[in-house]
Amino acid sequence: MLGDMGKASFAAVAERVRQGERLSLEEGLVLYGHPDLEAVGGLAREVGERKNGRTATYVFNVYLNYSNVCYLSCQFCSFARKPGQDGAFTYSTDELVAQAGEAYDRGAREVHMVGGLHPKLPFTFYTDLLRAVKQRCPEIWVKAFTAIEIRHLAEHVAKTSIRETLERLREAGLDSLTGGGAEIFAREVRDQICRGKETAEEWLEVHRTWHQMGMRSTCTMLYGHVEEPWHRLDHLIRLRELQDETGGFTSIVPYAFEPKNNELSHLERVKPEEELRMLAITRLMLDNFDHVTAYWISTGLETAKRALGFGVDDLHGTIFRERIFHMAGAETPQQQTVRALETAIREAGREPRERNTYYQLVESR
Repeated sequence: MLGDMGKASFAAVAERVRQGERLSLEEGLVLYGHPDLEAVGGLAREVGERKNGRTATYVFNVYLNYSNVCYLSCQFCSFARKPGQDGAFTYSTDELVAQAGEAYDRGAREVHMVGGLHPKLPFTFYTDLLRAVKQRCPEIWVKAFTAIEIRHLAEHVAKTSIRETLERLREAGLDSLTGGGAEIFAREVRDQICRGKETAEEWLEVHRTWHQMGMRSTCTMLYGHVEEPWHRLDHLIRLRELQDETGGFTSIVPYAFEPKNNELSHLERVKPEEELRMLAITRLMLDNFDHVTAYWISTGLETAKRALGFGVDDLHGTIFRERIFHMAGAETPQQQTVRALETAIREAGREPRERNTYYQLVESR
């Protein structure tokens, strides 16, 4: 009887999806509870193909972490260090520009820069870095800083408003904000995994302001730790609401918590099947998002390839020099070649296309 009710509930949800109707949190829970993962994935695939056809994208990009020095102590984080602690680093502008230039000369279109909340770097460090990267790599898109970093820069470094801070960074060369720092929005979860970090409302305010300036950003969700399924759905719905308001998100990048070298290392990492279900549900819940990205650094390339049949249409990028997930114990490679990403996309029965930071298709160099 319960099995029949579950099937009926899923059938009703599937019909709403096919009619183009928006799903509620309760309907999202039906997708979580449905025993047939392939059926959930197939429904998400229908939505993904309706939006993007058989095309799947990637970006030729490089990751730069200017520093891991941070005054926060997020329980889930394996990347941050206190000043003077073993493993702490801060790169000079010259070193970072050299790393960006090396990738740019090889064809990179995007540089992705994030770091910790450094207590001593002046605001000019960030603006000078942006200008120097743009001077060395004039055609590169600079995607940098999480909303948490922006609030730190506004409140503690530049000591000005969020908008003024963003305007000064944009003038120096910032093209897009990264989506990091969102974690899970629910306060009871944040109190357990990132006590002291900005609230969901404060994260959303930064992206809202950036979007109101006519700019775009990505967003993320860090799942697979202490949260419940409804917390994940609540997170997605809050992102969906801001997207209704601004239309400024290019894509969402959900990724699983890596439970090594941090205070939550007693937790077990989620299985690939859970990652596929999460990506599919993300596609189904976020009807106003054009793109869903599988972060192969987290999932591994094989699971990311499989995710292309679960509503995903993007495999992120080449990601040269990734450090944050690998310091948390990720066993994936630290980079992929364009050939490897295109091969994975073709093996999934999709047409590979290179994109830029705004998910616009471009011709490969």
